[in-house]
Amino acid sequence: MIPKELVKGSLKSIVLKLLAENNKMYGYEITHKIEELSEGKIKLTYGALYPVLHKLETDGAVITEQEVVNNRNRIYYKLTEKGSATAKERIKELEEFVQTIKILLNPQTGFESCVC
Repeated sequence: MIPKELVKGSLKSIVLKLLAENNKMYGYEITHKIEELSEGKIKLTYGALYPVLHKLETDGAVITEQEVVNNRNRIYYKLTEKGSATAKERIKELEEFVQTIKILLNPQTGFESCVC
């Protein structure tokens, strides 16, 4: 399992990427998809997910659509035009960050002999 501290800084980018790929999703669907794609290494709580979704909505990156499914009100989240642009930008930033971390963790950089 990946520590929550590592996931926290990437969660907004992950949610934006999922919404960009799936058009619209509801909360449980997002948490389930993240767990599935990460092979169980990332398990989101609703307490972690919904503040991110609400922030994205406040920022104008997502809109909500309500739908009644099996007599229950389901709230779907969907990217706006601004959200699509934000998703591309955040995904690119996250990819650059991951590449930088890989470089920093590469034993060829000389850190293996560091007495830190």
